[in-house]
Amino acid sequence: MRHFDLSPLYRSTIGFDRLFNMIDEAAGHETAPAYPPYNIERTGENSYRISVAVAGFSEADLSIETKEHGLMIRGSKEVRKDGEQPAKEVLYQGIAARSFERRFQLAEHVKVMGASLENGLLHVDLVREIPEAAKPRQIPIGTSGPKFVETQKAA
Repeated sequence: MRHFDLSPLYRSTIGFDRLFNMIDEAAGHETAPAYPPYNIERTGENSYRISVAVAGFSEADLSIETKEHGLMIRGSKEVRKDGEQPAKEVLYQGIAARSFERRFQLAEHVKVMGASLENGLLHVDLVREIPEAAKPRQIPIGTSGPKFVETQKAA
């Protein structure tokens, strides 16, 4: 993998620290975890849905946490402490039940609206709510320039 030196950009940009940190982090991770599989879909102009395949996990086994501009989904099955054997003998286990942690980086103004577990899929609904102060606005153009008040010197 190629390594890029972004230090010249640090000198000429202000307020892009988070972007450069994200690029540095992405460059450091050569392989992304493949478990559990997930989809990200756009459900509207400003709404999104992340669907994570969590077959075999119950609501009690899953946790969703947001912090700063990140979303973390964790899953872990409870391990029996009493040493009791399960009633079923599993001949082949194709459905993974291992613990996982999946992180997503959220853009500014993206908020988690809710989550639901349905048919082995965990759905996390997101919406981008841009505040009025950050929305573009039209500036009217006047016909005259700024008015200056001239003061006359007393002679």
